[in-house]
Amino acid sequence: MDNIYEALRESHELQRKLCRQLVRIKADDPRALEVFGELRIELAAHAAAEERFLYAPILLDDLGLKPSRHALSEHHEIDECVEALGKALKKPEAWPALAKKLSHEVHHHLKEEETKFFQLSGKILSDRQKSTLAGKYRRDLKRMRAVEA
Repeated sequence: MDNIYEALRESHELQRKLCRQLVRIKADDPRALEVFGELRIELAAHAAAEERFLYAPILLDDLGLKPSRHALSEHHEIDECVEALGKALKKPEAWPALAKKLSHEVHHHLKEEETKFFQLSGKILSDRQKSTLAGKYRRDLKRMRAVEA
């Protein structure tokens, strides 16, 4: 049976793949804009759907309040890195450092989420909730990918 964590990990793997591509590509490479655009869309769509269908229910539980706030703040940091990297498309000399910073922030967040937040939230959510939230997350992720594109 599908659950929210399996659904989230699919997007996490795509994010990791795109980050690896991003740090290897130079700003003046014609594919830089394409890879950056794919990553920007995936990060924004994933964050929106994840915040709605994982963080929001966990925020309602006292045990989940502080970890959810922390995860939300990391999403904000990632958003700021994306914005800075978008501006760096016009400044190729700034690209490598900003691409590495974004990749680092994304990898740190995903690891922390998968090794800590998933375990905590798994204690809060019932099996039925985990399954129901997976479907809602997948539908919203697809919708948000279109909105962000």
